[in-house]
Amino acid sequence: MASSPLPTVLEIRRSGRADGPAAVLAIGTANPPNCVSQEEYPDYYFRITKSQHLTELKRKFKTMCEMTTTEKRYFHHTELLLDAHPDFLCRGKPSLDARLAIAAAAGPELAASAAAKAIAKWGRPATDITHLIVSTNSGAHVPAIDLRLASLLGLRASVSRTMLHLSGCSAGAASLRLAKDMAENNRGARVLVVCVELTVVAFRGPEEEAHPHTLIGQAIFGDGAGAVILGAADDDDGAQVHAQESPIFEMVSASQTMIPGTDAVLTMQLTEGGLDGHIFTRELVPLAAQHIERCLKDAFQPLGIIDRGAKWNDLFFVVHPGLRGILDHIVGALGLEPGKLEASRTVLREYGNMLGATVIFVLDEQRRRMEEDGETGEWGVMMGFGPGFTIETMVLHAAASNMHKKN
Repeated sequence: MASSPLPTVLEIRRSGRADGPAAVLAIGTANPPNCVSQEEYPDYYFRITKSQHLTELKRKFKTMCEMTTTEKRYFHHTELLLDAHPDFLCRGKPSLDARLAIAAAAGPELAASAAAKAIAKWGRPATDITHLIVSTNSGAHVPAIDLRLASLLGLRASVSRTMLHLSGCSAGAASLRLAKDMAENNRGARVLVVCVELTVVAFRGPEEEAHPHTLIGQAIFGDGAGAVILGAADDDDGAQVHAQESPIFEMVSASQTMIPGTDAVLTMQLTEGGLDGHIFTRELVPLAAQHIERCLKDAFQPLGIIDRGAKWNDLFFVVHPGLRGILDHIVGALGLEPGKLEASRTVLREYGNMLGATVIFVLDEQRRRMEEDGETGEWGVMMGFGPGFTIETMVLHAAASNMHKKN
């Protein structure tokens, strides 16, 4: 009796890949309990940094805070913690070790809080997660946050872990791009993405000679963690393996674009005094708007969507807000209708800029608006902006629209 021919490498590869596109299956978010209103923050900041004598700088900082449109932010660090670490207030004093120790302890806990919410919404046990991607701008340890997080969540020992460090505000979109590839190239994979940010690594007092660069970050950034579970369908019809899974957004395509000659506009580096860097807002704010239409055309034209009459106002938008001015410039560049970027503006207003975690909060807000408020839209785009200057673009398809068509 002749034996069956052995499978080829190509056949093995095909059998190990998912048939359908990756889809967002659940989202969870979390913030530390310490909340400070933006209106009170200038007084709070100059008091806890013992800088009340810098009255003119405080006046400028108050104007900065007012321009953000943010109403409140959340922080792990408290006045009590900062009193215990006076070196955190001065850029010139070594404090990196202490900052990283705090982040190493608190980061996994905050990440686990967001991830646990996502897992609960997902409806399957944590041991069914096959891949874990964690991004942070708040750590530099090995073993890193991912190992401690896996332990806190009870993930299995064979979970495939990936860490992303210091990717700036684009970390959330970059992590989801990577997760999409993992889900689609590993049949049955369920990928947990977690972005966690703690600004204690970058907190410092005001400096007259370094104004405004040192103050911009203190006026806009906050702490938070976002988690997304995603997986790809195992057949061409888009059916999920487990009936309790409910796809929210299908991830159709993803790309990254670097803008030449812009690497100095937004910088980050670990120093003896903590996480430091520069934000040149005058150059940064218009950058995304100047290149966003090209990125959108490059993403949508191969899909044939634009050619069939779709306009930018037909899309829903999941955009990392960064700064209010970035959103305003994007609206002008694309001719968007009022409210098109409302999910981004809501997150910026309620939480501030939480670096990589922010886009996950926006994704969850867009989900809420569509599921609870009845906002419509079949095709959309998620965009993240970060150092480089880098633009992450992902085409999304609302799974609910698919379900309506099938019914």
